[in-house]
Amino acid sequence: MNDTPGALVSAFDDAFIVEGARTPFVDYNGAFSLVSPIELGIKAGRAALARAGISGDEIGAVVAGNVAQASFDAYYLPRHIGLYCGARTEVPALLVQRICGTGLEAIAQSADAVSLGRADVALCVGAESMSRNPVAAYTHRGGFRMGQVEFKDFLWEALLDTSCDTTMGGTAENLAKRYAISRAEVDAFAARSFARALSARAAGFFDDEIVAVADETFEREGYNPRALRLKAKGEAVREDSHVRPSPLESLAKIRPAFGGVQTGGNSSAVVDGAASVVVASGKWLKARAKAPLTRVVACASVGVEPRFMGIGPVPAIRAVCARAGLALTAIDRIEINEAFGAQAMACSRELGLDEAKLNVNGGAIAIGHPLGATGVRLALTLSRQLRREGLRYGVASACIGGGQGIAMIVENPAVAH
Repeated sequence: MNDTPGALVSAFDDAFIVEGARTPFVDYNGAFSLVSPIELGIKAGRAALARAGISGDEIGAVVAGNVAQASFDAYYLPRHIGLYCGARTEVPALLVQRICGTGLEAIAQSADAVSLGRADVALCVGAESMSRNPVAAYTHRGGFRMGQVEFKDFLWEALLDTSCDTTMGGTAENLAKRYAISRAEVDAFAARSFARALSARAAGFFDDEIVAVADETFEREGYNPRALRLKAKGEAVREDSHVRPSPLESLAKIRPAFGGVQTGGNSSAVVDGAASVVVASGKWLKARAKAPLTRVVACASVGVEPRFMGIGPVPAIRAVCARAGLALTAIDRIEINEAFGAQAMACSRELGLDEAKLNVNGGAIAIGHPLGATGVRLALTLSRQLRREGLRYGVASACIGGGQGIAMIVENPAVAH
């Protein structure tokens, strides 16, 4: 049953995350700033297939997530990712966009295709270049009028929700006021995110998740090659660039960005990157004696008041748990995307979470938030964490600009009973 009014909730009978991979997440205008999200997506997709031991010609569906069109061939993003990852020419490709929830939506669409028997294997990719967001004009195709030449920074302007004249940072400030969250508390939350990400890196947790990226040419017979070229020629990128020592005293010195508790240090890092997972049916896996990472149990998306968009994970998590017949206490690990520190804290407080279960390897404040890729990263990180600790259930969730939330439950089949 769905007890959350308006929520779109799906349960999946036979869909599994087999394996996955992601590129490093690299700071805005860093090493990936010249790279199209298509190339980033191809790199992540190829790595996910290789780690799953699946050839491209076994792909039956391609679902790609991307938010901002960051190259002149952006229309072709899902199709080109599929083709250059080896999918047969006859296999179609779909682009999905649910802003910050895009990656989870892409997995849900892949799980849907697999559960309904439309495909045995789906390649799911989320890719985003924040650096290549355009400086754009929308009204000049007919020419320029005197004094009315107007080009704007798409990346900056897109942060304003024009339905309520509230920036995304402003929505986090609204939640900080509603839940009485102080600047000191948000900085402490951010310091913990950085510390946990540093600890996960030191423990080697990200080693099997990240694929190193260097200059590379992607070829497919009968088609033009595609080239991935880094800003720093010849230097491979192997780690997330924003993960760094960030003690509380340093974070406390950063000026507010929106007139309140949020700063550039306790908000999600602006980064470029891509992530990919392979989704397959249990029947297909059994026939090939392959063990998956996790089973995709259910997914829920729901709308919330735009001025408080950051609270979106709360009703989404409640709806997906209700659909799966699980109490929140049965969830062993929880990922809530850290779009803003106060936003993630508000969700945790509203749900009454045990924060020892929350974002245990750090979150987007430390690692970064490439919009279309984040949800795939969350699900992959969560799935790997469940397997590592021998735990059963996890939830990955995100707030969504415009006033939405999305949440997905995955289950570790190795401990299912």
